[in-house]
Amino acid sequence: MKSEMKKLLALINRNIKLYFKDKMTFFVSLLTPLILVVLFLTFLKNVYADTITDLIPEGIEVDKNTIEAFCGGWLFSSIISVSCVTVSFCSNIMILDKLNKAIDDLNMTPVKRSTLLISYFISNFLTTFLIGVIVLIISFIYLGFVGFYLTFLDVIMLFVSTFCMCLFGSLLASIIGTFISSQGAHSAVSTLVSSMYGFISGAYMPISQFGSGIRNFLSFLPSTYGTVLFRQYYMNGVIYQLQTVEHVPSEITEQIRLSFDGKLVLFNNTIPTWTLFAVVIGTSIILLGIYILLSNLKSKKN
Repeated sequence: MKSEMKKLLALINRNIKLYFKDKMTFFVSLLTPLILVVLFLTFLKNVYADTITDLIPEGIEVDKNTIEAFCGGWLFSSIISVSCVTVSFCSNIMILDKLNKAIDDLNMTPVKRSTLLISYFISNFLTTFLIGVIVLIISFIYLGFVGFYLTFLDVIMLFVSTFCMCLFGSLLASIIGTFISSQGAHSAVSTLVSSMYGFISGAYMPISQFGSGIRNFLSFLPSTYGTVLFRQYYMNGVIYQLQTVEHVPSEITEQIRLSFDGKLVLFNNTIPTWTLFAVVIGTSIILLGIYILLSNLKSKKN
């Protein structure tokens, strides 16, 4: 048992080093978040600021820093929610080992197949979570300059949300990775995830801006629930600031919250926060079961 644990830790360490050593892979995994930053600085920031300003009644003056904090929180909630999945797919060393045939050499070593597959998942999760935490810290620093309205509970729950979404993303990437064995398939999947995930999770555009049919469809996807979790905890402090300090009517702040996905509405019913967590965690448990099943089938086949 101790011997197998040492092998597992050694493999996890190897996988993490391989990911950060490959500068191109590391850059590609951050490409989608970088696109979001560029879109925000060149276009989205002003659009969101103008939208909030238009929603606020005449005669009520709102501090510029409050609006800056709201827009910044929205940006980072998008970046983190996307990174938890896109980084997972790009940092999946299992696919890299398949492509360069290193996995054949590893299968010839006295390491159980299950240990090897578990190491791929754990290293993927740790790498993704590390990047997620770094983005969180950067967001806190940014908000510290423009307006920091997060409570201690909000900060803690953002870390918890990051953990849950990284677990979801890593399991999803690990499952799909077991079926990829060619460079073409890897490129196709990576491109599809990088280009589409931001849209289907509501990271590029608020879900409330879509038609009712698409909005209801996206509300069934676990990725949407994760994105809304980040939105809620980044928005809570700013919404409270608008209501208590800026004296913006509660019906207006509620409209702002709904317009920017601070709440998830499915068939005119608001989904509570505990349900958001339940869906993300429940989906992760199902994905874990599928990954364990696939690992066992692969081990028996080999």
